[in-house]
Amino acid sequence: MRWRTSFIPTIKEEPSDAEVVSHRLLVRAGMIRQVSRGVYDFLPLALRTLRKIEAIVREEMNRAGAQELLMPVTSPAELWQDSGRWEVYGKELLRFKDRHERDFCLAPTHEEVITDIVRRDVRSYRELPMNLYQIQTKFRDEVRPRFGLMRGREFIMKDAYSFHLDRKDAEREYRNMYDTYRRIFTRCGLQFRAVEADSGAIGGSLSHEFQVLAESGEDALAACGACDYAANVQKAESCLQTPENGGASDAAPETVPTPGLKTVPEVSEFLKVPPERFIKTMIYRKPAGGLVAVLVRGDHEVNETKLGNLMDTIAVEMADEDEVLEAVGAPPGFLGPMNLPLEVWADHAIRGMTGAVTGANQADAHTIHVDQSRDFTPARFEDLRLVKAGDPCARCDEGVIEEYRGIEVGHVFYLGRKYSEAMNATILDSEGHERVMEMGCYGIGVTRLMAAAIEQNNDADGIIWPMSIAPFSVELLPLNYKEDPIREVTDRIYQGLTEAGHEVLLDDRDERPGVKFKDADLVGVPLRVTIGAKGLAKGNVELRWRGDGTTIDVPVDEAVERIGAALEDGRP
Repeated sequence: MRWRTSFIPTIKEEPSDAEVVSHRLLVRAGMIRQVSRGVYDFLPLALRTLRKIEAIVREEMNRAGAQELLMPVTSPAELWQDSGRWEVYGKELLRFKDRHERDFCLAPTHEEVITDIVRRDVRSYRELPMNLYQIQTKFRDEVRPRFGLMRGREFIMKDAYSFHLDRKDAEREYRNMYDTYRRIFTRCGLQFRAVEADSGAIGGSLSHEFQVLAESGEDALAACGACDYAANVQKAESCLQTPENGGASDAAPETVPTPGLKTVPEVSEFLKVPPERFIKTMIYRKPAGGLVAVLVRGDHEVNETKLGNLMDTIAVEMADEDEVLEAVGAPPGFLGPMNLPLEVWADHAIRGMTGAVTGANQADAHTIHVDQSRDFTPARFEDLRLVKAGDPCARCDEGVIEEYRGIEVGHVFYLGRKYSEAMNATILDSEGHERVMEMGCYGIGVTRLMAAAIEQNNDADGIIWPMSIAPFSVELLPLNYKEDPIREVTDRIYQGLTEAGHEVLLDDRDERPGVKFKDADLVGVPLRVTIGAKGLAKGNVELRWRGDGTTIDVPVDEAVERIGAALEDGRP
């Protein structure tokens, strides 16, 4: 492809609305343009990369035994009502009516549609297992689309769904997809980690996210330094720790004034008691109505994903100040578990605490010398807290938790019967008995993967594409394309590489060399070949690797062969 006749609208200016590197570089490199918030045009260079990612996904999914199909973007409300998600999914589900006043949505995911396909056409156990996938546009009406392609509203996704006679076979396919995803992300040239994850709105009991490791990642990850345990912090298990005690004492609980001091750090400084000796009390709404008090240690935070799972809800909500005042008679910041007129749930770290500090359930006061086993009894103890760096590992005896940042690019779920049972997707087994099918679900964010690759592979000058997903493998950069022999040599190399099947971008523009060099670094093609008068005078052209700047001169007569070898080896 020749640059002069291609649509590559690079820009020098930083886009004012770009918050992350990938957004900034994709706009500057002429790859995307915003249509509306969270919705983008994909220009030719971006589309070439997207198609390469899709090709890798297709090859590996087909290799794993999955079959590709294509489902509609719109879904009728009836299918979502069958599964029970029409009422509970949330505002991310963009609902609308057609001209006949029938309810539809733009599907953010396709569990309902695929289950309907299979329940109508698959009858016998002999037709199972079956894994069906598509690569298709999705729409989720994010309340705050941001970070360019990282959290957009419209995006491209590969979603796959498997159907099985029993759980054992469903778990076999889960492992098959897990291994398939590892191959996909390895072939895309990414550094990633598979971590245990919460299933969220999709549902299911077994779940792994595939996270591209990057400092700019939205997701916080927890991983053990001694074993292979890794999880999203929303899912990460906390280790049952020895409670922080103030020592056994016969002292009775005592209320002390703490005027205007609400937060743990403020009261800790005032009372000269460390935060780990505090018990925080927070009030949450129950989905079915009413309130519940949740207790965590003063140096810990409530994990609202774990809390939501216990409440069987996707999102939990804290009670507002008016609700708290009406229920307890004290404002937030001064709440405690003693004599609380609400059900109390406590994190495991609260069990057995002595000499603790809590709110006094009255304004401007706290209670000291609180012993859990003596002074209050929670209705239940659960794992309710977010893990943090330095915590002991919940899976081994030696390790401690380390924290990372990651960008989720893939997710595998074991769904079980969540959708098949709700939608009556059944099969006849070998004995003629009707059985509900087991299901799995497996997704990859194709457009997000492109952005994640840039977040992980960039420098001050621009993008550094992994070879496998770069829009072009090699860029020819003649310093003055109008002059011979520069033009003649450039055209000869271009023709030779093209005939050999390599993807070549030829910068034949009438621009200053500095402009070309800056654009080449910005666009990030892995291998650059510079053809200039000084080099040709010595019979050479220059090969430069975008990743680490390695540069070598090669003879003109060997250029096509040497460039081809460099592309095959990944090194000049």
